[in-house]
Amino acid sequence: MQSSSAEVTMMESQNRKRAPAWTEWEVRDLIAVWGEESMLSELRSSFRNAKTFVKISQGMKDRGHNKDPKQCCMKRKELRQAYQKTREANGHSGSELQTCRFYDELHAI
Repeated sequence: MQSSSAEVTMMESQNRKRAPAWTEWEVRDLIAVWGEESMLSELRSSFRNAKTFVKISQGMKDRGHNKDPKQCCMKRKELRQAYQKTREANGHSGSELQTCRFYDELHAI
């Protein structure tokens, strides 16, 4: 019996453990570490940022959080997308002003 790719994908996603949700404190610290000029400079200058996310993960550890480089990378991506979506929505005249959590902190970066 063959299973469809949708069934396989569903089974894989059920077997994959979800990472625990980030606390507000962890997100604020991630933004602070990511927003350091040296990190921003590295992220801008390199297409492959694996080493930079190791440093960001270490910065999180220094602040008492246990987040691996992949978790930091994924959370940064989520935050950037939420920020850009909000910014784009607010660029349309006549639309109701929208906001996202941490908008001001992200805007500063």
